[in-house]
Amino acid sequence: MELSKKQQLVQKLNKKHPDELKMVLGFDGFIDEIIHVVDKRRDFEHFTRIDTIADFAERIKRASGLSTNIELYPAHKKMGGNGPIMCNALSQHNADITYIGALGDPSIDDIFKTMPVNVDLISLANFGHTDALEFDDGKLLFGKMASLNDVTYERMVERIPEDKLVSFLDYTDLFATVNWSMLPNLTDIWDKIAENILPKLDTPEKKPIFFVDLADPEKREDKEIRSALKSLKNFKDAFTFVLGLNKKEAFDIHTLIFGDTTDKTLASVAKELAEFIETDALVIHPVDRSGVYYKGAYYEENGPYVKKPKLTTGAGDNFNAGFVLGLLLDLSPDEALLVGMGTSGYYVRHAKSPTFAELIAFIDAWDNNEI
Repeated sequence: MELSKKQQLVQKLNKKHPDELKMVLGFDGFIDEIIHVVDKRRDFEHFTRIDTIADFAERIKRASGLSTNIELYPAHKKMGGNGPIMCNALSQHNADITYIGALGDPSIDDIFKTMPVNVDLISLANFGHTDALEFDDGKLLFGKMASLNDVTYERMVERIPEDKLVSFLDYTDLFATVNWSMLPNLTDIWDKIAENILPKLDTPEKKPIFFVDLADPEKREDKEIRSALKSLKNFKDAFTFVLGLNKKEAFDIHTLIFGDTTDKTLASVAKELAEFIETDALVIHPVDRSGVYYKGAYYEENGPYVKKPKLTTGAGDNFNAGFVLGLLLDLSPDEALLVGMGTSGYYVRHAKSPTFAELIAFIDAWDNNEI
């Protein structure tokens, strides 16, 4: 009997060695504070919370023209930011990783030090802070990110001399820069890396991957988005350039570049964006599936559905981690999609990123309809 695609993938993964990979990631960093909004407090320790965003909105609406007091209960804090979450997901596979970002100043915050020992942390600035008000029907995220203005190329070369940056990128398999929308100086960082670092790199036998996630650029000006996309083209000669987008981001950017997206499919949007931006791969991940236009061909796979996820914040970053891991392990583009969705599928069910063994077991269980 012929093996299914997922079973063939399981066999391939069992022969791979992700612990031999080297990676450099950056440049954001957040601490997320998960908060419940108090409805009625019974005593010092006990309260009921406002369960829905609609109810919270109604409470605020009633205060219009008056005033009101709303109690916010901090439930717990966790590591946040696209870069740290993606880095933490990749670190579960024991790769040699350097993370450069906004992790605390003058010292790195203990929350980021919970990453495994195979991650070397370098901080450029203080972290951003997100107040995440959680409800049964969604979240309201209130970000405080002025400190991310300090993430600059100049600050980076103060902490990491240019010759060391050259050595980092000379010997890496992956260079990932994510969360462009919240890093106001990231386009300038890309331009200066292209000018000062890329010409000094050796030509490797196999190009490393340069992965970028713009992370919901809707709040940035159109001219800034166009400038960023132009800057990214400077990396395509030295790297295999991979751009990751969720469905909303992909259609928003397609509308910016080409106009009306009526009747556009995921495949046509991926193809047209990839050819315009000149990427080697452009991957799009809606909630239920994912697709990638890779070097002239489109691939799409359905994901493992879960009705009640334990955690959704960070699912896209886990998908990105799994997808690039698949490419780094020389899997086919459709297999890399399955590794990406396997990683995010495990994450939303267990509220943590899988180890390599857990990832393989999850894909096997997925194939057998056991998840």
